This record gives sequence, C-alpha cells and structure tokens, in this order.
Amino acid sequence: MCGITGYVSFHRDARREKPVIEAMTATLTPRGPDAGGVWTGEHAAIGHRRLAVIDIAGGVQPMLDRPQDPTTVLTYSGEVYNHHELRAELRGLGHTFHTRSDTEVVLRAYAQWGEGMADHLEGMFAFGIWDEREQRLVLVRDRLGVKPLFWAAVDGGLAFGSEPKALFAHPEIRPRVDADGLREAYSLLFNTGPTVWSGVREVEPGGILVLDRGGVRERRYWELRAHPHGDDQDATVERVRELVGAAARSQLEADVPLCSLMSGGLDSTVLTGLLADELRRREGEDARIRSYAVDYSDQAEEFTGDVLRTGHDTPFANEAGAFIGTDHSTVILDPRALLDPEHRKAVVVARDSPIGVGDMDTSLYLLFGEIRKHSTVALSGEAADEVFGGYPWFHNPKALAAETFPWLLVTGDEAAMPMNPDLRLGLTEFRENTYRAALDAVPHLDDETPAEHRQRVMQHVSLTRWLRQLLHRKDRLSMAQGLEVRVPYCDHRLVEYAFTTPWSLKSFDGREKSLLRAAGAGYAPDSVLYRPKNHYPATHHPDYNRGLQAMARDAMSLEQVRMLADERLVKPCLDTPAEQLEWGHRLRLERVVDLALWLDHYKPELAL
Repeated sequence: MCGITGYVSFHRDARREKPVIEAMTATLTPRGPDAGGVWTGEHAAIGHRRLAVIDIAGGVQPMLDRPQDPTTVLTYSGEVYNHHELRAELRGLGHTFHTRSDTEVVLRAYAQWGEGMADHLEGMFAFGIWDEREQRLVLVRDRLGVKPLFWAAVDGGLAFGSEPKALFAHPEIRPRVDADGLREAYSLLFNTGPTVWSGVREVEPGGILVLDRGGVRERRYWELRAHPHGDDQDATVERVRELVGAAARSQLEADVPLCSLMSGGLDSTVLTGLLADELRRREGEDARIRSYAVDYSDQAEEFTGDVLRTGHDTPFANEAGAFIGTDHSTVILDPRALLDPEHRKAVVVARDSPIGVGDMDTSLYLLFGEIRKHSTVALSGEAADEVFGGYPWFHNPKALAAETFPWLLVTGDEAAMPMNPDLRLGLTEFRENTYRAALDAVPHLDDETPAEHRQRVMQHVSLTRWLRQLLHRKDRLSMAQGLEVRVPYCDHRLVEYAFTTPWSLKSFDGREKSLLRAAGAGYAPDSVLYRPKNHYPATHHPDYNRGLQAMARDAMSLEQVRMLADERLVKPCLDTPAEQLEWGHRLRLERVVDLALWLDHYKPELAL
C-alpha cells in the first residue's frame, strides 16, 4: 500500500519544477514510510511513497518500463491479488519481468491492453500511468473504491493524489470550501465525484479518467448490474462459501507480518476462521494468525446499548479467538486518551475532512497504531453488511418505506448535523434531488416484485454510498499509521453474486446475513454466528462526555465555528449532564470539535 501523486501540464516544463512534485509526495509520507521517489518529464511529474508489502527489494516506484528512456511511468497503490496469473499470461504474450511485484504486472498489463487492463485486474488499487509516447495520463480506481484517488484541474492539465492534502501542495490548488462542498460534506449522502473541497473531485469507483491534449474524459469500466439468479438455497450458500473463501485466500500474500481484525462479530470472525484455516493448510497445523480487537477500560462496567450496539464485544472476541486458535489480543484504550488534542488533530488531518464519528475514529486510529507495532497488513470484515443485508434498514419497515437514504432515519445522523440555518444550504432539497438520482442508478429486473426491488435499492445505495465513507475511514486512518488493511468482502465477484441474489435467500432463516451465517458455519462459534449485529464500539464513560463538552465549548467560542454551526442545536448538548448525554447529541459535539480542528489546520477559504 502506498501514496501516489503527480501532475500533468501541457503548458509548462515539469522538469524545471521538481520541488513541486517533491512537496506533493512528501505530504503522503505516512502512507508510505519505507521509501519515496519522483520522476519528471517535459509535461508530467510523478511521485510515490511506498509501504513495502510484496517484493520489498524490487517494487521501487515510480516504476518505468525502460529505465533510461521510459515510454511509460507508473505510480501505483494497492494490491492486485491475481498478479501471479496475469504474470503468467503476459509472459505467454512475450513480456519479460524483472521483479516479483504486482506493480510491474500493472505496468506490463498497460503495455499489452492499454486502458482495457482495468478489466483484467482483481483487487484494491488506485494508480496513475503517464504514457510518454501518447502524451496521455490514465488514472484508474478499483471497482468498489477501496483505494482513494483525487484530482483537480491545473493550468494546462490536472494534478492527482491519494489524498487532497497532496493536491494542496501544488501552488495552483488551495483549500477552498463553498456552499456546494458543505452540502456534500454535511448532507451525509456520500456522493462519489464531488468532495468538500471546491474543485477537488474523486475518480469514481470502477472508473477511469484519461487526460490528453484533447482534455479530460471519464468512464466507468465496472458497475453493479441485475441478472436473474438461477441457484437454489443450497447452491447459493455453497457459492457464497466458495467466493468468500477464494477472496480470503487470495489476500493472504505478503512479505511482511500479517494479522486479522476480529471484533467478535459474525463478519470478522468468519473471515478470521477462513484465514486461519488456509494458513494452517499452507504452513502446518501449528500456524496461528494474529487477531486484534479494541475495547475501552470502562466498557465492562459502563456499557449501555443504543441504536447501533447491542452488547459488549470483548467476551465474544475472546471466545472466537479460542475457537479458531488465533494469537488474539485486545487493545485496551483509556477513554480519556481519546480526548488528546494531538490524536484528534491527527485523525482530522488523516481524513482531510471535518466529517467523522468522533471517538470511534480516534480509537480506530490508536488501534491501528498499536497493531502497526507488530504487523504491516491487516484483513478486515468491512462490507459484509452491505453485501449480505446486515444493517437495520434492511429489516426496518419505516426505513424500507421512507423516500430517503435509510441511514438518515436509523442512525439519527440527520439530527446530529448542527449546521447554521443562516447558511441556506438547501440540504432538504439537495437530499431529495440526490435520492432521486440514486434511484435512477439502481438496475432492476422486469419480473421482480416491488418488495424485491426495494431491497435491491437498499443494497445498491448501501454498496455505492454508505460503504464509500466506511472505506474512506478505514483507508485514511490505517494509512496514517502505515498499516495496510485489506477487505475481502469487497471482492467484486462476491459483490456481483450477492447483488443478484433474491432477498428471500439473503434472509431465508428470518434474520440478517442468512447466507454468510450458513456459509460460515464451522468457522465461528455458535455464540458469534447467531449474535445480533453490533457496530464498532464507542466509549460510554461520563468523563469522556465531560471532556468532550469542554472541548466543544472552546470550539464554539471561535468565530468561524459559530458561522458554520448552529448554537441553538449545540447548547442543549453542552448543558446536558454528562451521564445523560445521548449518542446522537454527543455526535453533534464530536462534529463541532472536529470542525474547529479542521478549520485551524487547513485554514480554508470559505466562499459561502
């Protein structure tokens, strides 16, 4: 995993501006602490920071097809899990390889197939290729958008990077926020394309962007489609077991220490069981995978359930670790440490955004820091809820009937956005228009019932929107600690198969994630297999609430924060006794604190 950046301008000689690409590349050092490099040509400058995972000696970047007189220059982030098969295929087509890295496979795949190479790649990736002969830049992002890729226009071309902060190191791109950006950030609709930053866009998941002298062209090489599902229940369960197992096995390759994130929930436990089973098959019965969970020092005494959490994770994680036979560790965090201003600032800077989930972001960042002391790669259960229908909104009649994005009703996030109404952002109309556009993008089958189509809508918006912010969160907070996180449930073949599976099969046992539960039988203890859905843990300690209230009071004393946040919504949260502060109200305070940190660090121009 790495950080990539670069720019192309047909109006200037990039060879005379090497400090620019060096500055852009330096911003991504946390993503690639092991090495860095830049390349400059007449109209292109390419930078790279490397986290060495496969072929540590040979995978140096930017990678050139010919060291002395390159025609193709690649900066690449991610993992292509089928690189061994592609290497063999490309060798058969006459290509010669000099490294074991998947980076070189991508480079040679472009030489063979051009932009069509994207269809051959399986994995999580974002990369930029400068074609010197064609004077063309090609940007490619993986199908689900696991790896981030941003871009912005510059004079005569564009700049790109793994994170917006790399773009802001270019002298023509400044951090600027307008009303459109605030709508994108605070509407919680998770569009792909626009960002909070004016002029900064994402390459779409499953997308390709091409820049040449004719301008910029974008297209999608992959998107979800609806197809008839011909398998019965037994065949569907077996196919899911095959696909999840294949995804897990393909992502075990690494030349560095590897571990699993195992919370004690169904998704991560089944995944860890599959990984442990495969590791024993490869290395012998004594092989054990490391697994990690997070908890808070107060959790056993202070835990109280809410709309997202039904129980304390640690006992289930410990039982799962013993059942599977992992080297399991629980990272215990002091709730008060989550208030450390340096930790919170690091999280906001990692996100490049004022929008997050407060202590849950800070604790994840600290968890990744502890894991990084022992492992460089971790595998996570992200996306199983989107793929198999695990969220409450798949089962909540109110959410199913509502003409809006379901998480706005179930999680209460809409009420947790303390935006100043004087800004007149038009969030209600924006949400309505965006929701209609989201519905238009959902494929359907002619013979499906209205109820079946409604579930397809729920899954489509979950996979294309809600999942987007979870993947951003996981990528940005892990890479800020120099940790690569892989997400096997995002394997596009698994996603495609599950998307075409009727809801009656996804819920055949009357519960959430029926298919994963059946396919994972034997890989997790029954207590975990039949445990209700539980979200990432949050601290419940009153001292955390008191400290958060104090930080929010300080934040609301700042003029720019008051300009953006509605004091009338924030004040009741400040005055509520810490022991009685509800989750939604606490989230308001979290976002006010993050807003202040974001404004202080980026000092954005607010064009409102």
